Amino acid sequence: MSILPLKWLRHEEGQGLAEYALILALIAIVAIIALLFLGTQISSILSTIGNAV
Repeated sequence: MSILPLKWLRHEEGQGLAEYALILALIAIVAIIALLFLGTQISSILSTIGNAV
């Protein structure tokens, strides 16, 4: 008696989507943290550029 391959148990299509979602979430968190720490400096630089123009 042979064991049939159970391909329906190996659903790996969603794995790639989950990995992309985790990477996107990590990038969003890093961007938010960067804006929190550098927000005032970026704002002052943009104000200086805006006043010069």
